[in-house]
Amino acid sequence: MKRLLIASDHAGFSLKEKIKIYLEKKGFYVKDLGTHSKERCDYPQYAFSLAKQISQGRYRQGILICKTGIGNTIVANRLPGVRAALCYNTRAARLSRQHNNSNVLVLGALFVKDAQAKRILNIWLNTTFLGGRHRRRLEQIREIERQISEAYKKD
Repeated sequence: MKRLLIASDHAGFSLKEKIKIYLEKKGFYVKDLGTHSKERCDYPQYAFSLAKQISQGRYRQGILICKTGIGNTIVANRLPGVRAALCYNTRAARLSRQHNNSNVLVLGALFVKDAQAKRILNIWLNTTFLGGRHRRRLEQIREIERQISEAYKKD
């Protein structure tokens, strides 16, 4: 059974709940990190919680949803090994997997409605990394992450 993480803030809550049900019907185990209501909350804690588990290797993939997706993307990409891709259409979802091997799909509930979100999600889940010249670029990203980590250790 494929396992996924999912999290949202209050603005992404309704879409998160619909996507979670959709994925469970498709046979996925979905661990919901919250939020669990439409009550106003702050997105950084949810994005960090999900990205931390991806970074630590506890889960391979996750989905983040907030109003625009921008804030979640900024937070998630702070952690090493996380490649969060904000996708408003299927082409971006496909390329994020083929070229960047994205492991976190970020959706903006203001811009992506239910049916489009499901199409984006299906493409993202079913597209594989192409490797080749793209693998070299991911190695460069890993090296940048290593250098950042080393720079902080020296301080």
